[in-house]
Amino acid sequence: MPAASTGPGTASTGTGRRPTVIASHVDVVYRVNGAKGGRGSAVAALSRIARRGGSPGGRRVHAVRDVSFTAYRGEAIGLVGTNGSGKSTLLKAVAGLLPVESGHIYTDGQPSLLGVNAALMNDLTGERNVQLGGLAMGMSREQVRERYEEIVEFSGINEKGDFISLPMRTYSSGMAARLRFSIAAAKNHDVLLVDEALATGDRKFQKRSEARIRELRAQAGTVFLVSHNNKSIRTTCERVLWLEHGELRLDGPCEEVMREYEKFTAR
Repeated sequence: MPAASTGPGTASTGTGRRPTVIASHVDVVYRVNGAKGGRGSAVAALSRIARRGGSPGGRRVHAVRDVSFTAYRGEAIGLVGTNGSGKSTLLKAVAGLLPVESGHIYTDGQPSLLGVNAALMNDLTGERNVQLGGLAMGMSREQVRERYEEIVEFSGINEKGDFISLPMRTYSSGMAARLRFSIAAAKNHDVLLVDEALATGDRKFQKRSEARIRELRAQAGTVFLVSHNNKSIRTTCERVLWLEHGELRLDGPCEEVMREYEKFTAR
C-alpha cells in the first residue's frame, strides 16, 4: 500500500533552521496499461488507476526512486535533470497531487504548485480569473481586491491593450503563463513549487519573476523551481537537487551542482 503524504508541523532543528519539507525514501510509481506501454503523463496514468482501480497487466514505471531531502524556511531550491528525470513528478508528490508508492513526505504549511499548465478557466475573462485564482490561493475577497491592480500590472498583459477584460481563450500561452504566475506570486507561501512556469515569459517578465521569488524566499517561505534555464536556476537558487532517471544524483550548493550537471549534459 502506498504511504500517504502527511503535513504535520515540524520542529526546529538543533541549528535553528526550521524544516518545511521532509522527503524520506520517496518512491512514485505509475502503471501504463497495455503490453507495450501507453500514452500520457504520469499524472494521467495515475488518474486512470484511481478511476479504474489499476490494471494487473499494466507496466510499472518507476518515476521517482528512493529520494530523500529536507528543505528549510528561506531556501530557494532548484530542481534540474534531463527530460523524464522525475522533476515534475516529485513536485506533484510534494504538493499532494500524486500518491507515493513508499516513503513519506512531510510538509510544514500548505504547498502551492504553480505549473505552466495550472488551470485557469478559458471562457472567463482575465479579471474573473484573477478573482477566482486569488480565492483558490487562499486570499480573502478583500485581499484580492487590494492586490488586483498589482497582479495585472505585474503580469504585463495589458501593456498592448485591455486584455484583462477579454476571455482567457484569446490569450497567447505566454500571456496565460504570466497571469498564472502573477496570481500565485501575489500571496506569500509557506512552500511554493514553480514548475517551468517562467519558461514562456519574455526576458523582462522572467527578471521580474526571479526578483519576486527572491522576495518570497526572504519572507521565510521555501521555493522550489523546476527550470531548463540554467541561468534562472543560478540567479534564483542557492541550492540545487539534480535528479536523473528518478534518482537524486546530487544535492548541494547551486554552483557546485550546476557545474557537475552541465558536464553531464555536455557529453
